[in-house]
Amino acid sequence: MAICEITGKGKMYGHNVSFSQRKTRKVFKPNIQKKTIKLENGTKLRVNLSTSTLRTLKKKGLLK
Repeated sequence: MAICEITGKGKMYGHNVSFSQRKTRKVFKPNIQKKTIKLENGTKLRVNLSTSTLRTLKKKGLLK
């Protein structure tokens, strides 16, 4: 299942709305990537992260 292991971001539900305003069900899934993170003690940890979380971690300097 597509869930970010840090933020807990998962799928959301909504509607596709056509020009005639008909609403059909839609699932919005986050962009989940598998990333290997090297911890301070040298161990490697493989986690599922959303791309927005990856960008935030890179911005804060926690990922290279």
